[in-house]
Amino acid sequence: MTLFGPTEQNPYWNYTLQAIKALNYDLLRVGEKRLLDINKLDAIRLDAYESSRLYKEMTKRWHDKSLIRSNFEVGQLVLLFNSRLRLFPGKLKSRWTGPFKITRVFLYGFLELSNAKGETFKVNGQRVKHYRAGEPLAGPVVMPFEPLRVLNE
Repeated sequence: MTLFGPTEQNPYWNYTLQAIKALNYDLLRVGEKRLLDINKLDAIRLDAYESSRLYKEMTKRWHDKSLIRSNFEVGQLVLLFNSRLRLFPGKLKSRWTGPFKITRVFLYGFLELSNAKGETFKVNGQRVKHYRAGEPLAGPVVMPFEPLRVLNE
């Protein structure tokens, strides 16, 4: 009788075999279960990628819906956004300078503008907006005034 060998007479080994049988520790079944768990994790990961892709598409559509596309052509008048005005803020000061005339339109939204002196410079198309000049008013504007009527009962 050996003390440490895997025989049926060893009480420790017999107890171990009974515990393994009780726990259904079958290596083939455990391997199959592990493969199924890995496949489930892959499916969950793919679902997460798909839902994140759908979320990104929806937020892009929502963001692009609020963007206004501007098409600029040579000869148009535009106003230029003055981003340095934040250093010297003025409550009623306009952040737009100009008007400037478009002399050339480049790819990817770059514009070449010229000022009144004829000097040209390049700017990003996102920093400009169309200049819509209306007819100037000839004289003072007079609004008709009607006094309030109080109803007496």
